[in-house]
Amino acid sequence: MQETGLHRLDYIVFALYLVIIAAYGYWIYKKKNNKTDTASGFFLAEGSLTFWAIGASLIASNISAEHFIGMSGSGFEIGLAISSYEWMAAAALIVVAVFFLPVYLKNNIYTMPQFLRRRYNPLVATTMAVFWLLLYIFVNLTSIIYLGALALEVTAGINFTAAVIALSLFAILITVGGMKVIGYTDVVQVVVLVVGGLITTYLALDMVSEKFGSGGILGAFVTLKEQADSHFHMVIKEDSPHYKDLPGLSVIIGAMWINNLAYWGCNQYIIQRTLGADLNTARKGILFAAFLKLLVPLIVVVPGIAAYVLHQNGLFQAEMVDAAGIVKPDKAYPVLLNLLPIGLKGVAFAALTAAIVASLAGKANSISTIFTLDIYKLYINKNASEKHLIRIGRWAVWISMVIAALIAPQLRVLSQAYQFIQEYSSFVAPGVLVIFVFGLFWKKATGNAALITAIMTIPLSVLFKFWIPEVPFLNRMGIAFIVLCIVMVTLSLTDKKSKKMEPLAMPSFGVSQSFLVISLIICGILGALYAAFW
Repeated sequence: MQETGLHRLDYIVFALYLVIIAAYGYWIYKKKNNKTDTASGFFLAEGSLTFWAIGASLIASNISAEHFIGMSGSGFEIGLAISSYEWMAAAALIVVAVFFLPVYLKNNIYTMPQFLRRRYNPLVATTMAVFWLLLYIFVNLTSIIYLGALALEVTAGINFTAAVIALSLFAILITVGGMKVIGYTDVVQVVVLVVGGLITTYLALDMVSEKFGSGGILGAFVTLKEQADSHFHMVIKEDSPHYKDLPGLSVIIGAMWINNLAYWGCNQYIIQRTLGADLNTARKGILFAAFLKLLVPLIVVVPGIAAYVLHQNGLFQAEMVDAAGIVKPDKAYPVLLNLLPIGLKGVAFAALTAAIVASLAGKANSISTIFTLDIYKLYINKNASEKHLIRIGRWAVWISMVIAALIAPQLRVLSQAYQFIQEYSSFVAPGVLVIFVFGLFWKKATGNAALITAIMTIPLSVLFKFWIPEVPFLNRMGIAFIVLCIVMVTLSLTDKKSKKMEPLAMPSFGVSQSFLVISLIICGILGALYAAFW
């Protein structure tokens, strides 16, 4: 077993990654493009991202320490079923590409609050902008910094506080260059995280093969299923202790759709990557991201299951527990990284850092975009110049990252941080999806109805959490969604006072033949995966 920490060669490999990312980002930043000096160029990289840059940036912003550490930890504790967050996301991305994206692009929407302002009224937009800022800073940024610092501490022996500061500063360095720098550096980040992730998966399976004489990597998959059959069921039964996290068919035909559609279709730091492109390019980028989502469980969940099997058979007994002797699932991936050979550990370490930094940069950029364009420009300085807005956006990045870095250490009490992220994000998701779906596809939805729905979202979710705590949070989210739909429809039909807004320009929802074929292939793969691991 390799000792904890990095060897000199690992540091060289890691330093090379840092130099490449920094140099490439600086080159992109300095590359001649007059759109860079405009607010839309800075926040959206308007017209300058290719489909592969869009797809890579979507994935790089999505995959972070919450996946490598949190989802791998859930793989250790729960099993392959946690992959539904990834595989159902691939299906949701297709829906977003077909129905949501054309409306946004047809109406020149740059931010989600802007859409709400156009469709409803400024008060709805500002209310949701504040909700998003709170969620992004206090849940998303904070949890990613915490998980990233935890990984660096366990893997490389880096002081937790030093890791928090280093990750925050590196992410700021990428973010202040604007969306164009983020988008193109994300391509490199995705390559690094996929290669590094696959190396770790290979190592984990090789260890299983060696431990049980499985006869190679493919045989190791069979061994994992034999040793931990309970970890290879996508639909968890009601009598399972993990039903509260993934309640049966809700992951396929229930509230998982609410979670994914709200995340991929109404979420600023995700959809922002597509809003500066034409429809064809943006749709290709989304399909590319959907294919990459199919690979994520192989990179993060399978190593967690392998760590579980190895732990059950006597390995990692000391490494997987905390000071109180309690098994900490979120340590599974960092423990595996410590077993990589010298040099390869540097690659995997770079992959993990790439995932963390890319996601932090994406979220920080969206915080900056929402605050600058939807709050500062509208309510604080309406006549701000383009350069001034960019400067405010950069200050917003710094301030939000400092707040998150100060709060991150408080999350050490968590066992599975991934479930924490999903549950508290679900407090906002039902209301967000209701407001957007009705706003996009029902002309009678009114501003007052949307405002009340927005205000009710978090209190209703909190009420359900304490009123019916025995109900899985995904099902609570589904109940909240239904209640809010009823509220939205009832108030809209009885509302006689709301000012009628100009209707949105509705596009054609037709897709190209190539888009249809690729979408069917993705859906076919999903069907096969669920059939194989039902």
